[in-house]
Amino acid sequence: MLNDIEKLKDIVESLRTRSTEEEWFEFKENFSEPHLIGEYISAISNAAAMAGEPYGYCIWGIHDKTHEYVGTTFDWHRDVKNEPLEHYLARQIFPDIHFRFEKFQISEKRVVVLIIPAARTSPTEFDGVRYYRIGSSKVKLSKYPDREANLFQVLTHGLPSIVNTASTYQDLSFEKLFFYYQNKGVPINRRNFKKNLNLLTSDGYYNIMAQLLSDNSHISIRFSIFNGTDKASKMYLVREFGNDCLLFSLDKILEYGEILNEPQADEHSRVVARDEIPLFSSSVYREAVINAIVHNHWVELNAPMFTVFKDRIEILSRGKLPPEQTEEGFFRGESVPVNKELSDIFLQLHISERSGRGVPKIIETYGRESIELRENTLLVSIPLNRISAQPEQHKKNFVQNQSENERSLNEVLTEVLKEDDYQKVEPIVHYLEEYGSITPEKAREITGKSASTARRYLLILINAGVLVAEGKTNNSRYRLI
Repeated sequence: MLNDIEKLKDIVESLRTRSTEEEWFEFKENFSEPHLIGEYISAISNAAAMAGEPYGYCIWGIHDKTHEYVGTTFDWHRDVKNEPLEHYLARQIFPDIHFRFEKFQISEKRVVVLIIPAARTSPTEFDGVRYYRIGSSKVKLSKYPDREANLFQVLTHGLPSIVNTASTYQDLSFEKLFFYYQNKGVPINRRNFKKNLNLLTSDGYYNIMAQLLSDNSHISIRFSIFNGTDKASKMYLVREFGNDCLLFSLDKILEYGEILNEPQADEHSRVVARDEIPLFSSSVYREAVINAIVHNHWVELNAPMFTVFKDRIEILSRGKLPPEQTEEGFFRGESVPVNKELSDIFLQLHISERSGRGVPKIIETYGRESIELRENTLLVSIPLNRISAQPEQHKKNFVQNQSENERSLNEVLTEVLKEDDYQKVEPIVHYLEEYGSITPEKAREITGKSASTARRYLLILINAGVLVAEGKTNNSRYRLI
């Protein structure tokens, strides 16, 4: 239960920084109609459950568009037909949830917060009706049966996670997992490992975590290298680390960082011995990679993305912060795992720790601006400290040293695609390797096929995870991811 006003202020500040209101919180000024407040309690409680948030909030004293503090005169210590407002609301809420009001002063403005616990065992009703939020609209849940069914599913089984979500692959093997444990000197019971490592759903099917740790995760994890500062530049190298046991994929990505971090010889201030200058902090890279892997939202089978540009490495993981964590808490290093069971395995294997040092270490080295919290992703940017006097020679050495470890887009796709599909798209692939993007008209021209056939070929590359469409249908362009 929230009982700390300072913590509540931090939460309100965090909500104010978001670009728009979300389903589980609402900003008001002096709105005070009692029955509508009850409807909002129901709607926000149910929406908070679907968002995985422990609480929802109705906040008076903040402008709903600018999110500026404007203050409020709203007073919950009043009667509704000779009945206290809180009692009027509680009497009609079912099942009972312990909502409550709090107030504080900030920027010399009075703010009132209605703290609404998320629905737990069944949807929250007010006056016999279940309400819900869709965007900023409050609606009757009965009018949206699919959303109502999803809410019941979440309340019964919890939000979709790598543990309670069944894998589409049930013929999994785990020899690499056993080898990894043995190599780390950590005992593993082959008879009970599925239960001990939480690899099964409640009804006995392999879950997403089992898929991740199996000999073939069926998930592609790619490292893309561009010769410029954005994805409009040419992508000249692709490295594939997926479709393997996730633990082995992680090791390979960390090892690849050592290859990328080729020491540079600084001759500028040389007296006797030259200085060896790394491209980036290897310890920050390790922390960022491990965090991206262990905290990624794997349920939708989207892997983190690793991209090297001329001036930086970007490490992008999917998903939001866990419900129990605020943005400020995240930046302070308060450790709240997104995938607790996977995090437990990383701890057991001494891959990571739960000390919360990772994010502060990244910030200490490269500043808070190196971490960007987006709506559904988290991006870490690691600057590359290239020695300006030798950029062309370094690039030449860099490419030569990668020849045994990297594969071109062409080589990756020969493994990812069926042979007949690859033959269809091969002219497009060669064009993309040269220019980085292509229009449907150019695809039609270089393949000699009809416009509809050329678009089907582009769709093959989109489904392979290397191409993305931009722009409207009549003016679209496809670029490498």
